[in-house]
Amino acid sequence: MKQRPPQLSLLLDAAAPDNAARWRDGANIVYLGDTLSLCLDTGCREALHDGATLHLPLPPEASPRQIQDAAEAWLRRRAAYVIDSELAMAARRGGREVPRHSLSFAARGNWAQPDGKGGLRFHWRLIEQPEPVICQVVVRALAALPFARSDADLFAAVA
Repeated sequence: MKQRPPQLSLLLDAAAPDNAARWRDGANIVYLGDTLSLCLDTGCREALHDGATLHLPLPPEASPRQIQDAAEAWLRRRAAYVIDSELAMAARRGGREVPRHSLSFAARGNWAQPDGKGGLRFHWRLIEQPEPVICQVVVRALAALPFARSDADLFAAVA
């Protein structure tokens, strides 16, 4: 019988990640290239970012799934906001209109890709990258789209 390569053995023998260890009070997540510590806090009504801590409105006995859902929901909202802001600034600098855009939740794929309808799709986990990386991804994605003029009269004299 043929032996399998050692790299494949490592992949096959690796244990599944433990959600209880990954998603708990005091665990860390990555946000804009930095680390945030999760803090379960029933004193807040919604997720609150305070320095290097993300306060989640959950009780101490919250399940790992509840903690994951709350933290990722906050990260996705922040991703939508940050990407929207960066895209608006990049479009303004380039003299373009802001294209339609959405967040992607695909398990695999690029940080940004055209959606096939003249818009862009950005992966929500882009929020884990530092701001200069997000800016670069947004600018490159915008540059990949065809430039659409919004002038009604194509034959008007250019001033």
